[in-house]
Amino acid sequence: MTTKKTALITGAGRNIGRAIALGLAEDGFNVVVNGSSDRAAAEAVAADAREKGVGALVAMGDVGSPEDCQRIAREAIAAFGAVDVLVNNAALRPQHRFLELTPAEFRRVMAVDLEGAIWLSQACIPGMLERGWGRIVNFTGMNAIHGYAGRAPVSVAKHGLWGLTKSLGKEFGPKGITVNAISPGPIEADDDQPGVQTHRHGYVAKVPVGRMGKPAEVATVVRMLVSPGGAYVNGQMLAVNGGAET
Repeated sequence: MTTKKTALITGAGRNIGRAIALGLAEDGFNVVVNGSSDRAAAEAVAADAREKGVGALVAMGDVGSPEDCQRIAREAIAAFGAVDVLVNNAALRPQHRFLELTPAEFRRVMAVDLEGAIWLSQACIPGMLERGWGRIVNFTGMNAIHGYAGRAPVSVAKHGLWGLTKSLGKEFGPKGITVNAISPGPIEADDDQPGVQTHRHGYVAKVPVGRMGKPAEVATVVRMLVSPGGAYVNGQMLAVNGGAET
């Protein structure tokens, strides 16, 4: 067992999640790399993290499953003794015409985008309380600010995640656990979901800095929030969007 702090990052096999995992490894955190299907990508991130001199564990699982959330947390705690930092990054962002939306499609988005953060937080907070220190970072996004046509389930889930952030920040802030949210704007990504890249590039015209963001720029904000300098930030949603109107 190591005395280093440990960070669990969901959806960490690529894009923003990967940048967060490697950024926190650079800062000396052991990292638990979660992915839902692409084990090879998760293993590659873990290998890159180990090269930075920290421990790394791959914990595959579906955060839309409460049972998987419990198992992921157990594996992390068994490997490193604690989860000090939880980053709820994994999400689905499907396009659905509202009048064609099915109950199963709605429930699936809610399970991954909102409920996964609930069950993982519930699994990790007890250990944070024991140590009197913890950091939880949730990812909301522009869906939680504007809402978008064809994205009703995502917007509902992300609004809920913003509510969860504020509630947990008030409940556990007095115990040394801060809970914050990050709302990224359009970010460069290797994303094969239909329509996602088109949606991101279409939004660039509304970004004053005139470009898409980089995953590392989002990871930098996470690194600040979990650093000693971020200890007085709690219950907030930080927009990392190049100045897009919020």
